[in-house]
Amino acid sequence: MAGFGSTAAASTHRSAESAGKSGLARRRHGSYLQAMSFWRRISPATAVEDFAREWRQPTPHRWQILGVAVAATFAIAMVFIPESQRVAPARPEVTYISTFAPDRTQEEIIASNLANQKRKDERAALFAEREERRKDMYRQLGRATFIDVDAMEAEIEQERAAEEARAAARAAADGNPPSQRDE
Repeated sequence: MAGFGSTAAASTHRSAESAGKSGLARRRHGSYLQAMSFWRRISPATAVEDFAREWRQPTPHRWQILGVAVAATFAIAMVFIPESQRVAPARPEVTYISTFAPDRTQEEIIASNLANQKRKDERAALFAEREERRKDMYRQLGRATFIDVDAMEAEIEQERAAEEARAAARAAADGNPPSQRDE
């Protein structure tokens, strides 16, 4: 038994040495080498030549076979192309919805506009009141943390006045009165 094990170990050692020297597997283990040579024998030019040679041979059912091949290719393409891509989509039907009566009079339109303007002014006043309340809260917080809130407000007011003066100067230079500029 001892001799058998040492012989197997020696043969394994020799095959590892020989494989390590050449860098490639031995021929009996080299099935991947045979697979790589398969692709070397294929070329597009040879494929075209083979097709032309087979097409020139007289075959009694050549056109029927070609028709079946084209029909099968078309059928497979139609199965894989979504139905929504086969035809142009139909134009959508648009329905316009109006919240106003189509037969309103001019007086009704004016009254509606005035009511909307009144609501808009009420909301603007509400937002201004909320903003002033928020400013008061920040003033109280600033005074509680020993920040000179009055000096900060004066500085902000000076910056705002300077910005308005620059905007008025730009508007005058452009020839537009300040009331027509975008803010």
